[in-house]
Amino acid sequence: MNKSIEVKDLDLAFGSVKVLKKLNIDIFEGEFLVLLGPSGCGKSTLLNCLAGLLDITDGQIFIDGKNVTWAEPKDRGIGMVFQSYALYPQMTVKGNLSFGLKNQKVSKEEIAKRIAYAADILQIEDLLDRKPAALSGGQRQRVAIGRALVREANVFLFDEPLSNLDAKLRAELRVELKRLHNRLGNTMVYVTHDQIEALTLADRIAIMRSGIIQQLDDPHTIYNKPTNLFVAGFIGSPSMNFLKGEITDGGKAFKFGNTTMSLDGYDGGKLTDGTAILGVRPEYTTVDTTGIAGKTLEAVVDLDEPMGSDSLLWLTAEGQAMSVRIKAEDIVDKKTVVHLKFDMTKASLFDVNTEQRI
Repeated sequence: MNKSIEVKDLDLAFGSVKVLKKLNIDIFEGEFLVLLGPSGCGKSTLLNCLAGLLDITDGQIFIDGKNVTWAEPKDRGIGMVFQSYALYPQMTVKGNLSFGLKNQKVSKEEIAKRIAYAADILQIEDLLDRKPAALSGGQRQRVAIGRALVREANVFLFDEPLSNLDAKLRAELRVELKRLHNRLGNTMVYVTHDQIEALTLADRIAIMRSGIIQQLDDPHTIYNKPTNLFVAGFIGSPSMNFLKGEITDGGKAFKFGNTTMSLDGYDGGKLTDGTAILGVRPEYTTVDTTGIAGKTLEAVVDLDEPMGSDSLLWLTAEGQAMSVRIKAEDIVDKKTVVHLKFDMTKASLFDVNTEQRI
């Protein structure tokens, strides 16, 4: 598979503060790659480096095989959508969409065709003659997305483009972006802090922390086989439950407090006895009001939180808070004692010292 973007040993520092550290990443032709992480992790900074809006301290950037490390943004063959709208206030929507194309000497017929296409996708046909001041925040961001789409660049860079939209429109536009990618087949790099956006849009997700990529993989692997404790805790809502205990019986069981659970079915490396952290997601836990003492984890229900299609139970087990996802119709009263059984085929074990997946 051909590489669309190559980042080699990229460093970026602001004075003595290193923001990106020896970062290497290959993004393939036609791939939808999402940069995901908490605020300050460097995801938007990396995107700005790719766009040429920031001068890197060290390393190289290649786009479509061309070294663009020091190239101007206009010479990189990219279309970019910012979190802020960055529209020309004196121009109509149509003027904003056509401005860059006119500067490139694109024909009037082609400009009209591209604007009509973008307006249809983004549902802004009836806004073309308005100026930005007459648009809502969500409408302005859709125009900003349209301005990148009409460029028909090989690479699109998105910096949290949906963050200013209401929930319903955000969900609709997320689907349209995915459809757009499927239609065009262009390379797209998308920055977000929203896990749902990342999991639904991405071919691969790069999870960042403190300027370093922690894991780069497809959404299914990221979710079910996180490479370390940080990734496991960051992905998922609510977060994965973590139990610090002991691997025992030659790697066949896990002891947490007074409960010893079989690790039969665990899909990981070779297990040796010792302290470890067991991670299980709320939806991979079975709740029952009966159970075998010492074989299933006993917990007390603190709160039942209805979520519509399902509910979240918040519990306390051996003094530790946990959450479990159950069917909406399975109502469990507060202070009820329940027994928890984990699906070890979907569980994760982490080394206490390195925090890496075992």
